Amino acid sequence: MRWQQARPVERAAFIVGGVLFASGLAHVVILLVTGGSWLGPLSFRKPATFGLSFGLTLATVAWATSFVTVKGRTLLLSLFGGASVMEVVLVSLQAWRGVPSHFNFETPFDSGVSMALAAGGGVLVLTAVLFTISAITGARAASPTMRVAVRFGMVALIVALGTGAAMIASGVAQARSGDPQLAYTTAGALKPLHAVAMHAILVLPVLAWLLDRTRWAERDRMRLLWAGIVAYSALIVVVGVESITGVSPLQPPAAVAVASVVALVALVAVGSVALYGLVRAGALTSGSTGTRSARRVDRTA
Repeated sequence: MRWQQARPVERAAFIVGGVLFASGLAHVVILLVTGGSWLGPLSFRKPATFGLSFGLTLATVAWATSFVTVKGRTLLLSLFGGASVMEVVLVSLQAWRGVPSHFNFETPFDSGVSMALAAGGGVLVLTAVLFTISAITGARAASPTMRVAVRFGMVALIVALGTGAAMIASGVAQARSGDPQLAYTTAGALKPLHAVAMHAILVLPVLAWLLDRTRWAERDRMRLLWAGIVAYSALIVVVGVESITGVSPLQPPAAVAVASVVALVALVAVGSVALYGLVRAGALTSGSTGTRSARRVDRTA
């Protein structure tokens, strides 16, 4: 989708997403310059990751869902964007105040921030569910590969946001019981699953976009896309098992590590094949154009 073809709400989502992403980058720079800690609930890592993730996700959702018919698209995308902005702003605010953003009920203000973040997460889940329903039932001038990619990406996004909701619910329960440190530890175990599932909405539609610009038959493009979906699904499952069982992704058992590597290699391989097809299609197009131009010159001579 080109900028000129985008609807006003999509352009707004791209701009806001870019601002959120820039905010995340700024906090990364602050961490690198100051040498601050990358761990713990008070680290600037949180506004950095929230800005990068939500900025990228907002822009991606606006782009990916443009390929399907969505009822109430302006409202849904506005709600998704508004909730994304609220999450990033509140997390950044608390980081600069030097207090935890989640599971913090020390003062009325902190309690209000924690509950607002939980409410924002609920809005994100609801809008993602409605987007997914539209992606499954709606239709638009999109290729079969793109429709399948968007559907899988939106389902994976629901998994990611649902995981985030589970993290918040578990953490709030632990914090309310008087053990905030346990709340951060318990909720943090699901972060890898949340992160991996969240960005399928970017990876698979981009893969479909590349495949659609090759000269391969639709059947072959769909097979490659499904290979990518299987690989990404395997990665989500492996990371999910690690998260639920409390296995560190940095120190996994050998079998789990091998499964993760195989899934990643397969995904990279499919992407490389799609990129090769795109480049080859461009070379063939250029060659055909050059041949036609030479023939015109010969006729003129």
